[in-house]
Amino acid sequence: MKKAINLFYKNSPSGASPKKELEFTKFGNGTAPISKEHIKTPVENADAGNEKSVPEVLVVTSYPPRECGIATYSQDLIRALNDKFNNSFSLKVCALETDNEKHSYSESVEYLLNTDHSDEYKKLAKDINRNTKIKIVLIQHEFGFYHKHEGEFLNFLNSINKPIVIAFHTVLPNADEAMKSNVQNILDICSSVIVMTHNAADILLADYKISENKISVIPHGIHLVPHLDKMVLKEKYHFSGRKVLTTFGLLSSGKGIETTLDALPEIVKRHGDVAFLIIGKTHPVVVKHEGEQYRSMLEKKVAELKLENNVFFINKYIKLPDLLEYLQLTDIYLFTSKDPNQAVSGTFSYAMSCGCPIVSTPIPHAKELLGDGTGIIIDFNNTKQLSDAVNRLLSDEELRFNISSNSLHKIVSTAWENSAVAHSLLLEKVAADEIILNYTIPEVNLNHFKRMTTDFGMIQFSKINHPDIESGYTLDDNARALIAICQHYKLTDNESDLEYISIYFNFIKHCLQTEGYFLNYVDEKKGFTEQNNSTNLSDANGRAIWALGYMISMGDLLPEELIAGAEEILEETLFHVNAMHSTRAMAFTIKGLYYCSNIHKKSKRHTYMIEALANRMVQMYKHESDNDWDWFESYLTYANSILPEAMLCAYAETGNEVYKTIAKSSFDFLLSRTFNKEGIKVVSNRSWMHKGEVSFRFGEQPIDVAYTILALSRFYDVFKEKDYLTKMERSFNWFLGKNHLHRIIYNPCTGGCYDGLEEDHVNLNQGAESTVSYLMARLTMEKYFNCKQKEFFLPTSRNKEKQLA
Repeated sequence: MKKAINLFYKNSPSGASPKKELEFTKFGNGTAPISKEHIKTPVENADAGNEKSVPEVLVVTSYPPRECGIATYSQDLIRALNDKFNNSFSLKVCALETDNEKHSYSESVEYLLNTDHSDEYKKLAKDINRNTKIKIVLIQHEFGFYHKHEGEFLNFLNSINKPIVIAFHTVLPNADEAMKSNVQNILDICSSVIVMTHNAADILLADYKISENKISVIPHGIHLVPHLDKMVLKEKYHFSGRKVLTTFGLLSSGKGIETTLDALPEIVKRHGDVAFLIIGKTHPVVVKHEGEQYRSMLEKKVAELKLENNVFFINKYIKLPDLLEYLQLTDIYLFTSKDPNQAVSGTFSYAMSCGCPIVSTPIPHAKELLGDGTGIIIDFNNTKQLSDAVNRLLSDEELRFNISSNSLHKIVSTAWENSAVAHSLLLEKVAADEIILNYTIPEVNLNHFKRMTTDFGMIQFSKINHPDIESGYTLDDNARALIAICQHYKLTDNESDLEYISIYFNFIKHCLQTEGYFLNYVDEKKGFTEQNNSTNLSDANGRAIWALGYMISMGDLLPEELIAGAEEILEETLFHVNAMHSTRAMAFTIKGLYYCSNIHKKSKRHTYMIEALANRMVQMYKHESDNDWDWFESYLTYANSILPEAMLCAYAETGNEVYKTIAKSSFDFLLSRTFNKEGIKVVSNRSWMHKGEVSFRFGEQPIDVAYTILALSRFYDVFKEKDYLTKMERSFNWFLGKNHLHRIIYNPCTGGCYDGLEEDHVNLNQGAESTVSYLMARLTMEKYFNCKQKEFFLPTSRNKEKQLA
């Protein structure tokens, strides 16, 4: 099992350098196999010792190494919950077994339930009730688990004196009265029921008369993938030059794979290079009862149809990373289940997450997801419809691309990270005050940051997570990137960062004009675009000064030639500072000059410029502010927090109390307009917030949340108000799923950050602005935040305050 990596500072003498204090430590459950005799007894398990502990959630489920879909599902869910909320609760597993199905388990399995033995249900219920650490029981339910023992299972539920949440993996429509009564009795006992499709929820409402308030729809989770190059993957797995069709999963006759085989001759006539991959072992239950009868039938059919060069059986267990690569190289995924009542399929979800265009039979899951250009649905056992659909897709690359893109946008909201958030919110609600959610800060990941960078600079936009070189470059993005990579170098002392520092600095130098100002927009051929002539460049120039100043402040860490070059460029640009009238350009410039004028390099000229710009902002503030509007302008737009933060920098530089007072009152006003009891909600980019009006609610940008975190950091350093620290945490949680959609904005797989949070979706593109902004916020959190113990660290000197943006 993959461990969460947690960053924290060790206790060290006051004033010690942060990068010397940084240490990486792994946490999480081990994965060494344990046998039944290693399962803890209730006495060992209940209230052992006096150590501080988090509440426990017991998950009753089949579990690996048992081979079944629900076992894999539970393992993925538990891993996601541990990664997202490892300080909120402790997840323990009760593994379901039978007389014919017994295994050795990992340490996370603390209980066993042999569902063939009536007395074990009673014993488990007693053990659960005796363990006061267990606050809630989460049951993964499939009717087959309790076949012929439905009464014992119902009594088991009735005997538990803890809240129960049950996840129904199958919801049968048109059930007989006995089935309806059984389901109703189960759900009468449980506090909440989880289903994975809206269709299943509708059946519970209409057929079983279950209260809507008791039902939560949490879709089957999917793995985020890096979307690697398809051609490279085909070469890796020896399918270069071929169109690849794929199906996977534990084989059984219900998969309907023979439908595809019967359709293949028509497909091969038009596309002779096609390769059909059948990935997966035969289901172990099928092997016990039928042996390899079904696989043998398929192999015989392949020979009869002379498809030996087109069909490939991969009859082995495929590890998840390899499976996801097979799916990423797939041109079309085929799902031909024969079961109209199969509510959901993990294989189906995984294929969509890898961007596979899907041809599927009409199971409820498919009907719910494959609409609006996200796939093609065919009738059960219909060979002609399947061959027609595949031939159409193979002949139309643009159609395949559009379906792939539409599928990704539709399915990515069901990522395991989002499933973990949804499950945790439900557990928190059901357990009342027993569970308090604490989001786990992810480890720093520079993969996408570096992927967006060429030897010339950082590319502006990205299509999903693929850099879009045609979008060119901007000074804005490369200035922010320079600050972020300098932050990272300061914390880690990683020498590979120096290459990137040089790239971004050289890009800034490239944008400098002989007149001493910067251009912003650069095309992929390194030429300046016409957009520079039609756009106000003041803010971009201010950002460049901020970046140069921050870099210069690291003079004791960076090579002398880099610092000298930055100082030379900065001096050339300062002739234009007095002509600045954009509020944000002035604020960025104040920050840059403040970093330059640190304790080692006090400059009267820089101080004078800071005072001149700050006084200009004071006049703007006095002109616009009143009892109900404590701000510099008659509206709130983007990057608002940079304004009060700049005033606080001016105070730190000059000691002028007026700057400090305005900084505090304006920042607290801004916070009152961007925070509510749910968390942060920054000003919408769709419509600015004007004085006397209410802002549009949606259209939130990562850069605004990140700048808020930077400002909160500085305000805490000066005023020592813990509320600023609390708001820092709440702001950063926005990236991790604490927002109105309860979806992640930071992608931990790629290391990129999504471009925006809209009313009903997340913009999945991971451009430079959002990715760099997230990284700046993440590195700023490192100064205060202990990922292991959820504690904050206090700054020890004014010099440290200047070191972080």
